[in-house]
Amino acid sequence: MANLKTLRVRRGIIQSTRKITAAMKFIAASKLRKAQTRLDSAKPYAVQMNEMLQDLATKTKTFTMVPRLLLGTGSQQKNLLILMTSDRGLCGSFNTQANRRALKLAQELKRQKKDITVICIGRKGYEFFKTTEFKDNILASWHAYDTPTFLNAKKITKYLLEKFNNHDIDVCTLVYNHFESVISQFPAEQQLIPFLLPKASPKKEASLSGSYSYEPSEEKIFNKLLPKNLEVQVFKALLENAASEHGARMTCMEGATRNADDMINHITLQYNRTRQAYITNELTEIISGAEAL
Repeated sequence: MANLKTLRVRRGIIQSTRKITAAMKFIAASKLRKAQTRLDSAKPYAVQMNEMLQDLATKTKTFTMVPRLLLGTGSQQKNLLILMTSDRGLCGSFNTQANRRALKLAQELKRQKKDITVICIGRKGYEFFKTTEFKDNILASWHAYDTPTFLNAKKITKYLLEKFNNHDIDVCTLVYNHFESVISQFPAEQQLIPFLLPKASPKKEASLSGSYSYEPSEEKIFNKLLPKNLEVQVFKALLENAASEHGARMTCMEGATRNADDMINHITLQYNRTRQAYITNELTEIISGAEAL
């Protein structure tokens, strides 16, 4: 039979843990609302820019020189992977699924005899890759951005463009968690360099035809728009990754709080039954003693 003091201590520990998980759930929910608002504000800008790039892509045949960001270097030997995770845990499979996706991609590139370097944005991704065969391929490690700003995206983009212009990388791929909903986040990968133009349906292409007029010229605007679009794509990925982290943590802490409630109820029931058994046993001893007298 369990000791009453042991049950009281165990219940007290679980109650304290429940307070922590409940508080973390409410904090994550508050941050998630703000992250969703910022993500919803950035999406229309990214969509409109993609439409302009689709329209400009139809005119590249008339350009005197197509940007290297679109054509690439002519080689795909030097590959850079950017992995976005979080600095903290307690968010379910949020970090694990992104780490596995990035590792699978790195292993596939290794089988193709490609050169691989890795940039980790988030401590959890860095700690994971330090335990893999690619621990010596980590080029840089930065902290995750809890509330990403466009300046953060510009800093990352500037670093990438310097590496690309110095012929240190040929292909750059981004791995992050795509935000589908509060309870649904899944890993995604996106090639940033060379830029892959989004494919439009014939109906969409027809609707875009003649939608834009450009000044001073399509070529100059395209050359300016491609680096700017790289910043937008990185910023959008940062926002999605942050929203995914808060959503995953809120869901995880909600489950932990619910499990703590179940454990508290179970231990309380066990405590009451044990206490009742002790009282019954004592009453039996008192009645037996009284009868003996």
